[in-house]
Amino acid sequence: MSSNAASISHSAADTAGDVSLARLYVLRATYLLLVVGLGATIVPLLFSHEPMARGVIPSLLGAVWQFAFVGLRYPLQMLPLLVFELAWKTIWLIAFGLPQWSSGHLPPIFAEDFKAIVAGVILMPIVIPWGYVYRHYVKEPANRWR
Repeated sequence: MSSNAASISHSAADTAGDVSLARLYVLRATYLLLVVGLGATIVPLLFSHEPMARGVIPSLLGAVWQFAFVGLRYPLQMLPLLVFELAWKTIWLIAFGLPQWSSGHLPPIFAEDFKAIVAGVILMPIVIPWGYVYRHYVKEPANRWR
């Protein structure tokens, strides 16, 4: 085995050892939840909508849905997707959800959106292996610029 192949194999083993097999299955279950949930709610909008619809949100969430499939196979490599989910849902909750709720001026589907988004804000911090995120996205040296 060449030294490059050995280092790649060794690095893959190190990565696999960073996170328990149980946690990998929890991550895969989370990606599956995204696949099923977005598949049921967003994918129909991608194929059946008004011709003049803006479609920004369904398109963005459709991309999340596609990448969640990749997360089923590569749960650690797709962690940025889960961090993105946590980030946008937290931003929505703080900037839109809580102000609308406290003012009492609620859009028609507020309750449905609020439940789904709050569930994500609660679930993602539990599911994401923060030690791995710290070691691989914060502590690890950045890629070179040139």
